Amino acid sequence: MIHRETPDAPYSPEVEARIRLNSQRLHEDYYQLPDVFQAPDADWPGDKEGRALLAFVSHYKMTREKNPAMEPLLREMPNHTNQNLYFGPEAGDMIFEQQLSGHSWLLRGLCEHYEQFRDEFSLKALISVTEKLFLPTKGMYHTYPVDRDTSGGGVSGHSATIMGKWILSTDVGCAFMSIDGLSHVYKLTKDKRVLSLLDEMIEVYSGIDKVTLKVQTHCTLTAARGMLRLYNLTEDSKYFIAAKDIFHLYAFNKGMDAAYQNLNWWGRPDTWTEPCAIVDSIMVACELYKITRKDSYRRCAARIFHNGLATAQRANGGAGTDSITIPDSEGQESLYMLTYEAPFCCTMRLAEGLWYIKENVDLLYYELERKENGQLWIVHDEFGRYMCGDLVLCEASLPEGTDTEGWEMPKPVAERHGHKLIPLVKFYKTPDGVAQKLRQRIIFQK
Repeated sequence: MIHRETPDAPYSPEVEARIRLNSQRLHEDYYQLPDVFQAPDADWPGDKEGRALLAFVSHYKMTREKNPAMEPLLREMPNHTNQNLYFGPEAGDMIFEQQLSGHSWLLRGLCEHYEQFRDEFSLKALISVTEKLFLPTKGMYHTYPVDRDTSGGGVSGHSATIMGKWILSTDVGCAFMSIDGLSHVYKLTKDKRVLSLLDEMIEVYSGIDKVTLKVQTHCTLTAARGMLRLYNLTEDSKYFIAAKDIFHLYAFNKGMDAAYQNLNWWGRPDTWTEPCAIVDSIMVACELYKITRKDSYRRCAARIFHNGLATAQRANGGAGTDSITIPDSEGQESLYMLTYEAPFCCTMRLAEGLWYIKENVDLLYYELERKENGQLWIVHDEFGRYMCGDLVLCEASLPEGTDTEGWEMPKPVAERHGHKLIPLVKFYKTPDGVAQKLRQRIIFQK
């Protein structure tokens, strides 16, 4: 007989520690005026400003403390935008994909700020951005180019090519990230024109073969969150079905790796993980659980939190990219740090993720499995990983002579076939010098 148990230790102290670290990082110069604003010719207009505002409001919701840059950002915003209060070039015949994506985050930040403070400027700005930048794109999403080379792209995407009326991004599909921001606008305004635009975007994006096109998993999961927001507002099942189909595709068709992190682009294991998508995947899985009450979604969200987010947050409070771990691919069995931090996106995105985790921490518990004699029950799961209940187990190693700065390698919870197995190490409480050199091998059954 195998028994499942929930450890007694609460997760709130971990969550609070993560929140404090992230808050401290967001108080540094990069997120304060004047540096919080990008250059006028930025590749992602509105993206950093929107993510920063959303992060500031997220921390306010958690602690009731205001980041020093939150209100000044809004006061200074008109000095960095056009008269319609959006960043970047004036909207015209060409659709700048990265401008739409960036302004989805601006809409989210403005909506969240308005919900908290009911201020006149946030409402004026979110309506103006929607009216002048997004509504003119209605009728164009059916022309989104799907027959193109999607093999390029770096940690920060860039505009890659022009096809038809689209200035396309290497973050393939990021225009559809706007489903998130626009759904929040619809929640506040109930503007039927916005809902009509959303229906067009969702219809088109639902029909795109995301695996073949190798779309970005982050923008896809973000779009799914917007679909679930619409479902909760309208109870129209088409939005739930669209979001559920995306999550199932993500979880079971080359979107999520063996450590419950993401492949940045679908089906491209030669890339990296992205904490933005890891955060989104927790939120989508947990929302699907709340709608369906199917425990498989809750457990998936918990597994992403305890495994996928383990290494994503760094000791400085920010978040960065890691290696992808997949079976049957030589050289891709070890989880290790790739980019220390992606301050321009992931560090800010983490803030809303931490707010969501704090709000739902009672659902995000993990379970262990034990034999009748009390020993942990370690199995190879259907994907070939060593697992104990909901925890992925690995074999960790450091180069000889590494200065561990007083840090100690966790003691093995089990030994199998000569492998000393431990849960994935949490990098937020691991010295940088150790985290940057640590290799965590996930041993797949052959």
